[in-house]
Amino acid sequence: MARVTVEDCIEKVPNRFELVLLAAYRARQISQGAPLTVDRDNDKNSVVALREIADSTVNPDDLEEQLIHSMQKHVEVDEPEVTEAPLLVSPAPEAAPSDEGEGERMTEEELLRGLEGLPPAESPGSQRSGF
Repeated sequence: MARVTVEDCIEKVPNRFELVLLAAYRARQISQGAPLTVDRDNDKNSVVALREIADSTVNPDDLEEQLIHSMQKHVEVDEPEVTEAPLLVSPAPEAAPSDEGEGERMTEEELLRGLEGLPPAESPGSQRSGF
């Protein structure tokens, strides 16, 4: 039986670094009990993995996807985008119809007069003690 060489596998996976990663990942799968797609012939797991790649009994693209998935710690879930809900506008009991169709507008002076009538707000960090 002829030994598998890197040249046999380079035709399937042109990048040597990627070939090493995929073969090592497949060898780990085999050592964890994954079914073999070629005869073992007293070969070690790494040689069996290379033979599987060279004989095209495993798909390198599938191996790459499995490798990436096994390394991910946070898996992104495609969630539907949140659509903005329409604002519910309740008509004011004494609202006068406006000429432009917009709601009532408050001037700065009216806003300041309204804010002056409110009690002062306490800051969240200041607490009064009973001493």
